[in-house]
Amino acid sequence: MNDHIVIVTGARTLAPEVVATIPDAAIVLGVDGGLDLALAAGLEPSGLVGDLDSVSSEGLSWARQHTTVAQHPTDKNSTDTELALAFAADMNPERLTMVGGGDRLDHTIAALGALTARNMAPIPVLDAWWDGQHVDVIHGPGRRRLALDVGTTLSLLAMRGPCDKVEISGVRWPLRDHRLESVFGLGVSNEVTHPDGIVDVSVSGGVLTVFDAPATPTESSAPA
Repeated sequence: MNDHIVIVTGARTLAPEVVATIPDAAIVLGVDGGLDLALAAGLEPSGLVGDLDSVSSEGLSWARQHTTVAQHPTDKNSTDTELALAFAADMNPERLTMVGGGDRLDHTIAALGALTARNMAPIPVLDAWWDGQHVDVIHGPGRRRLALDVGTTLSLLAMRGPCDKVEISGVRWPLRDHRLESVFGLGVSNEVTHPDGIVDVSVSGGVLTVFDAPATPTESSAPA
């Protein structure tokens, strides 16, 4: 089992504060042009996944010499990010982190939505950094304890259908045994009030997406 796999995707230069959260021991996979972003950030991917239509010729040459390349046809039913996440899931990691960003809203929704897919459910910790915003994904039944700064704004969204028995504590507006409807605003813009910044989140059924802090040195995420 691999402890931590990081998927680099999208079209946005990686912020140094986000790169700083990636452990040295993590396995890094580049998604097509994400390989170039990873290399530019000082990371050394151990794999490249995609149809290779956006990776640079220099990046591809580097990958063929130093990594495993999993090339897929351009005509396919899954996005490159979905293929990379499935590739990583087959490695049975304890934690899977997706790092990316970009200008296209459809790509953003599809990338974050890919973490809610059923094949992601067995992975104990799922999270992402997207344009500097941190995201946790909790497949029910599941729970997560977050260590955040007091005053941090966070939001809960049910992006893959309704979520049952949603609970959150350590915030200004706690929830208990609540059914959160799909992409409904009730869970948006809560605030961390616990004096130590501890927030406990749980969901019985469905997949809950938690949008929390931008990158800070004290941010952490782990199962409760």
